[in-house]
Amino acid sequence: MIKNPPPLWVAVVLASVGGLLLRTSFPAPAVWPFAFLGLGLILIALRGRGFWTGILVGIVAGATLWGSLIFWLTLYLGPIPWLALCGLMTLWVGLSTGLIAVVYRWNERQGSAWIRFALTPTLIAALWCARETLASSWPYGGFSWARLAYSQAESPLGHAVSWVGVAGVSYLVAFITALGVAILVAPKRIPMLVWGGLVVGIVLLPNFAINSVGTMRILVAQGNSNAGLFAQHEPGDILTDHVSATLAAQDDPLAQGIDAIVWPENAADIDPLRSSVAAATLSEVSRTFDAPVVTGTITNPRDNEYFNSSLVWMHGHGVLAQYDKMRPVPFAEYMPNREFFRALVPDLVDLVGRDYSFGTRPNVVTVSGVPVGVSICFDITDNMLTSRMVENGAQVIFAQTNNADFGTTDENLQQLAIARLAAMESGRTVVNDSTVGTTAIISADGGTLAQLHPYRPGYLISDVTLSTTVTPAVRIGRSVELLICGFALAGLGAVAWLSRRRRSVNQPSLRDRHHDVRGDKPNAR
Repeated sequence: MIKNPPPLWVAVVLASVGGLLLRTSFPAPAVWPFAFLGLGLILIALRGRGFWTGILVGIVAGATLWGSLIFWLTLYLGPIPWLALCGLMTLWVGLSTGLIAVVYRWNERQGSAWIRFALTPTLIAALWCARETLASSWPYGGFSWARLAYSQAESPLGHAVSWVGVAGVSYLVAFITALGVAILVAPKRIPMLVWGGLVVGIVLLPNFAINSVGTMRILVAQGNSNAGLFAQHEPGDILTDHVSATLAAQDDPLAQGIDAIVWPENAADIDPLRSSVAAATLSEVSRTFDAPVVTGTITNPRDNEYFNSSLVWMHGHGVLAQYDKMRPVPFAEYMPNREFFRALVPDLVDLVGRDYSFGTRPNVVTVSGVPVGVSICFDITDNMLTSRMVENGAQVIFAQTNNADFGTTDENLQQLAIARLAAMESGRTVVNDSTVGTTAIISADGGTLAQLHPYRPGYLISDVTLSTTVTPAVRIGRSVELLICGFALAGLGAVAWLSRRRRSVNQPSLRDRHHDVRGDKPNAR
């Protein structure tokens, strides 16, 4: 039992440890219970704080979380982009913890068990998750990397994503933790039983049932290519690597009846729409297996217009379908407000030599008669793009990516966790194909059907399940996020109004103070 709020210096220590535990809940090592423990320590550190000291606690927690989680960003770009992104994300965390501290201070003046064990944990969870939603959307489309749900990809709680989506799973983690802290601070038998029953119920919640409408035989290649942004290689080397990895499957008995060959983002590093050599190479691979090749490439339809694209290429036909990436990465694939940022860090800004355009083509293409959802790298973090695939009839998802810019860091495993949740949320098999790893085929229940060793060339052949199921998470779309943000805003308004009303009731009127002053004076007579 923790009766009194910790002093500020203890709160700062708790926040830093909590941030590090939160980081450890993500891959690697992906110790998912640490998400609850880390957030719990941060919430304990916020008890007894005001708005500004609550911000301080959040900045400490956010800095330790983000600074360690995305340190891979420094591998080629150095510390400045890493510091800038960490700083922005940390400020978001600080703002939310400042508001949570205000709610805790208001909560301490309440005597109602209903407020302490129901309303307050609900509002705290809403504030934490509203911050996740807003930071995932703004600025420049946001950055959603460290949502609580992404730490639960392989936990028993992960299956809830098929029912309530990513935002809903983040909310469940935050609510369970906030309620646990409330019980720890003021143990009560009934709330403890309710809390235990809630946790057990959520853990036992099964993945939403998926119907199968057949299978599709997929050949997935990983070229282990030196495909980083600053890699030194000859044009066509990455294409050659993936051709070699694919042709190694010719003698495999499972290579009979291939329906699609899947290559990662930018596997065709020479645009086959502009190069006859690249076009002939793709056609030869397609002819060898009598199947279309789905490959990433950079297309340049007009001067100074570039797209990060995925092409469906079939021998004798050429391009059958094309998808252009809808979510290019700011400060990597395009430079927003280029002139402004060039004035600050010209050397870094000029590294982004060309700006990719935002794709407008549908993210569902037809491959061997099957509607396939296509996601290119950062697209997989956008839940609305995943929902759009399902709504447009996708029966399987090809997630193409290039993780070579991040070396042997944990970035690719963090992205794989996001892809795993996308599989469960959408009710679709996800083929996560990377230039260097981690390449894996993930079933609709989140299980790994097959996986390649990272940083080695290789291929996978698997019969993947096709589905037309529409999960509850897809049906409700962004409703959960809007509900959480709306409740957070309404709850803060109610707390502010009740606090002001309480002060006005307890504060004596001007007339009463006047009488008190007169009554305190000695009798002049």
